[in-house]
Amino acid sequence: MLTANKLEKIIELEDNLRSEYQAKLDNATAEAARYQQELADVKLQLQATIDKQLETITDLSDKATANQHTEQRNRELTNRSEKLQDEAASLKKRVKSLQKDLAAERQRISELTQYDAPKMKKNLDANKKKLAEKTTANELLQKSLNKTKTENAELQRKVQELESKLAEYDVEEDSAATGEEEAA
Repeated sequence: MLTANKLEKIIELEDNLRSEYQAKLDNATAEAARYQQELADVKLQLQATIDKQLETITDLSDKATANQHTEQRNRELTNRSEKLQDEAASLKKRVKSLQKDLAAERQRISELTQYDAPKMKKNLDANKKKLAEKTTANELLQKSLNKTKTENAELQRKVQELESKLAEYDVEEDSAATGEEEAA
């Protein structure tokens, strides 16, 4: 019984303490619950902040990756553009040399067209015909000249014969006239 009595006293003491401290306990429990709620709210806020920061970090890392890709691409494009500029400069030099070669070839072609083979052959054939005509005309003139020379030589000979005959007649006439003068 002593135990039951002690147990009753302990329960009574517990009830007294509980009634005395129940309000404090309720306040402490409410405060603990409030703190737990605040802690949960803070955790939620912190989790939201962490999620937001994670999202920002992810976004920034994507942007940083995009920036790195952009920078890499810019470097590649810069190198490519420099190579293309060098290639364009070399192509310009090549174009200039090809233009010089083209001008030289055009000059050569103009010189060669001066000596157009079909045209020259046509001219050669025409010149051969003219030469043949002139040759035949020359032969005719040569024959005519030879004929004229022979006729001229004959006529010269006849003139000399006639002059010698005339000289003989003059001599005879002179001698006849001297003889008549002497006779007279």
